[in-house]
Amino acid sequence: MKLDVIKLDAGKAGSIDLDDAIFGLEPRADILHRVVRWQRAKAQAGTHKVKTKSEVSYSTRKIYKQKGTGGARHGSRKAPIFRKGGVYKGPTPRSHAHDLPKKVRALGLKHALSAKAQAGALTILDAADMAEAKTAMLVRAARELGWKRVLVIDGAELNDNFVRAAANIEGIDVLPSMGANVYDILKRDQLVITKAGVEALEARLK
Repeated sequence: MKLDVIKLDAGKAGSIDLDDAIFGLEPRADILHRVVRWQRAKAQAGTHKVKTKSEVSYSTRKIYKQKGTGGARHGSRKAPIFRKGGVYKGPTPRSHAHDLPKKVRALGLKHALSAKAQAGALTILDAADMAEAKTAMLVRAARELGWKRVLVIDGAELNDNFVRAAANIEGIDVLPSMGANVYDILKRDQLVITKAGVEALEARLK
């Protein structure tokens, strides 16, 4: 697959050949779904907690005598049957993460990249470099390029000025190549990868 390479000023900077084994696959929704589920489950805090019978604050005195009342037998008011009593088998802090084979994760990333390429939402940028961390300059460039909800993937090292300028703009996110993931790619309307990012991704996924 061949794509044009552009500069931040919207000028052309030649073209690049993309590996069809990474950018030319037929996207599979089932693989993308599995990887996104794995990512979101791993990110879930799992800090939900309720108080059990042993944790609620109440007296443990027997609330009324065992026999002769005509009602059920009860002891402590902490029992789950009573209002403000402890919760029986409620949620406790735990990890929601589950395993997913590395090959499936890598395949999911390939399919996410291919999905953007197939949809025409993939742009190759010559370099995500700026001489100064000027947000106004990046806003102007993004407007000219038609970037609204965009993810920029660079090589192993990010340009500090570009990152600082992008941090002030809603809708532009920047990641190094090792941070590229299925969820963030699919979440944005446009995917922008620098030439260094393409080389790093192809080296990572081959």
